[in-house]
Amino acid sequence: MVDAAVQIDGRRRRREQNRDAALDALGELFREGNFQPSSAEIAERAGLSPRSLFRYFDDVDDLSRAAIERQLRHAAPLVDPGVGPDDPTASKIERVVAARVRLFETVAPAARAARVCAHRQPRIAAKLAEDRACLRDQLGRVFAPELADSRRCLLAALDALCSFETHDLLRVDQRLSRSETEATLITALQALLGGDPT
Repeated sequence: MVDAAVQIDGRRRRREQNRDAALDALGELFREGNFQPSSAEIAERAGLSPRSLFRYFDDVDDLSRAAIERQLRHAAPLVDPGVGPDDPTASKIERVVAARVRLFETVAPAARAARVCAHRQPRIAAKLAEDRACLRDQLGRVFAPELADSRRCLLAALDALCSFETHDLLRVDQRLSRSETEATLITALQALLGGDPT
């Protein structure tokens, strides 16, 4: 009886290790810019056979979804900027920008992969929409006093500036450094909201 329990526990542990190896392998491929790798590429990187890969996942889309969700879940603690509506505008701007850049730097590979496959994976598309709404709501709460007179229009502009897409545009297309990206976003938010540094 004990031997059977040990065998079951060993199989479970091996299954979890192989599943984690596949998720780690896909995460590495995402970081290398390969957002739609084949099952053979993933399996080779994970040290598994392509056939055994599908003991743990229904298909490559299921694996991609699991890898994206795992990376985004690990980054969740980075979302909080540590400021509230009553803090000075300049402080809020600096803290929100620092938090967003830190978050986006961390999730960039998974965020790019999510955007590549969202059109064919409704669950990923729904998760993106949910995350965007959550980040937009956070801006609405933090900057509520500044948004009081023109909330909808100003919040839309803030949301666009503080989005992953803008971060990626600055970091990848315009090749700004992380510190240059932060400075650019701070300047833009100050222009919108006031709060120049004192």
